[in-house]
Amino acid sequence: MPILEQDIRMYQNQIQHHFLNALVPFWSERALDENSGGFLTNFDADGVTLPTPEKYLNTQARLIWWFSSLYEKFPEQTEFAEYASQGVTFLINHLWDPESGGWFWKVSKEGTPIVDAKIVYGQSFAIYALSQYFLATQDARGLDYAIQTYDLLQKHCLDQTYGGYHENLKHDWSLADNGFAGGDRKTLDTHMHLMEAFTVLYQASHEKRHYASLIELINLIVEKMVDPATGCGRNQFLTSFEPIPAIAIQHTWNAERAGDVPAVPTDTTSFGHNVELAWLMRRALQVAEVDQHPYYPIMEKLYKHALQYGIDEAYGGIYRDGTSSGEVLVDEKEFWQNAESLVGFLDAYEVFNDKLFWDAFVNIWTFVDNFMINHIIGEWYTLLNREGEPLDRNLGNPWKVAYHTGRSMLECVQRLDYLAEQASKEKQ
Repeated sequence: MPILEQDIRMYQNQIQHHFLNALVPFWSERALDENSGGFLTNFDADGVTLPTPEKYLNTQARLIWWFSSLYEKFPEQTEFAEYASQGVTFLINHLWDPESGGWFWKVSKEGTPIVDAKIVYGQSFAIYALSQYFLATQDARGLDYAIQTYDLLQKHCLDQTYGGYHENLKHDWSLADNGFAGGDRKTLDTHMHLMEAFTVLYQASHEKRHYASLIELINLIVEKMVDPATGCGRNQFLTSFEPIPAIAIQHTWNAERAGDVPAVPTDTTSFGHNVELAWLMRRALQVAEVDQHPYYPIMEKLYKHALQYGIDEAYGGIYRDGTSSGEVLVDEKEFWQNAESLVGFLDAYEVFNDKLFWDAFVNIWTFVDNFMINHIIGEWYTLLNREGEPLDRNLGNPWKVAYHTGRSMLECVQRLDYLAEQASKEKQ
C-alpha cells in the first residue's frame, strides 16, 4: 500500500517546524563567540552556555558549514553569511599551520594551538565546510583553502601503495608512530567523510582532479571497506585494508564520548554509519553525474543490514554498535546515528520503494520526537538509554553541534517534499 501524501506532509511539517523554530534559533542565538571569534560549542540541558576552553577543528568547521548552508537556503538572512565568515576568519587565523600547511586539530578558546597534529578526519571537515562556504557566499577564501587542504592530503597522506589515505599524522605531516593511539590504521569513518568532503569540493571547483579523487574514493570504499557478504561497513583496517578489530583511536568521538563501550578490540560495525554511508554515496554519485544503478546493490545491503539488526522495534530508534553478524553490542541511542538514519531510510525508500524503509524512518522519528529532542530548548540530547531516558543531557559539546541534527532536518524536509509530490502525482 503506498504512503499517503497527507501522511508524508504530516511528517514534513513536523520536521520543518523543528528545523526552523528550534534548531536554527538555538545555534543562531548561542554559537557565535563574540569575544574570541569562531564558535562556542558547549551547552547544557537547558541551553545554558558552558565554558568552551578548547575549540576542535571538526566542530568549528561544521558550524561554518551550518551557517553557510543556512545562508544558501535563506539568502535574505545575511547574518548567516556573517556568522560563517567570521568562523572562516578564526579558522584561518588560528587553526591553519603557517609553516607546514593544513589545520591543527585543537586550539584554545582564544586560538592558541593545543594539539598541532594533522588528523585527516579534521582536514576532511575543513574541506567540506570551506567548499560549502564558497558555494554559498562566493568568498574566494573558502575554495582557496579547501583546495590547498586537498593538495596537502594528496602530497602527504595519499597511500601510493594500497590506496586510500593515512589518517594520523604529526604537525609536519610525518606519519604518527605506534605510540600514537591507533597507530597508522585506516578507518571507514575518515574515508567516508573524505568522500563527503570531495563531493562538495568538486561541486565548488569543477576540477577534473577533484572528480577523479571522488570516484576513486567511492570505489575504494565499495571494494575494500564494505563486507560483501553481510552488507555492512567494516570499521578499521591495516594500511593494506585487511580488516582488524576496532579500538578507540585517539582524537575520535568514540575515544572521548560518554556511555557504554564494547570491549576492545572488537569487530564492530556502526548501524548509523552504514546508513549514512549509503546516502552520502548516492549524493556523491549524483554530484559526479555517475550512473547510480551499479552501486544500488551495495547501498541496499547497507540499508537492509541496519534495518534487520539496528532498528529497535520495541522502544524505537537505532542502536549504536553491533557486529556484522547482527549482535547488538551497545543498545544506547546516540543523537548522530538517529539523525543520519532518518535521512538514509528516506533515501532508501525513494530508491527501492520498500515500505519497510519508510517504517524505519517513522520508527526513528517517533523515538527522536518523543525522547531525544528537548522541545523546550530546541536541540537533541546527546545520549539516551535504550528506553529513551537521557544519559548525557548536554545539547552541545566539543563534538556535537548542528551538523548532524540540523543537516538531518534540512535533508529530510527536502526528501519528504519530493515524496509528497510523487504521491500526489500517483494519486492523479
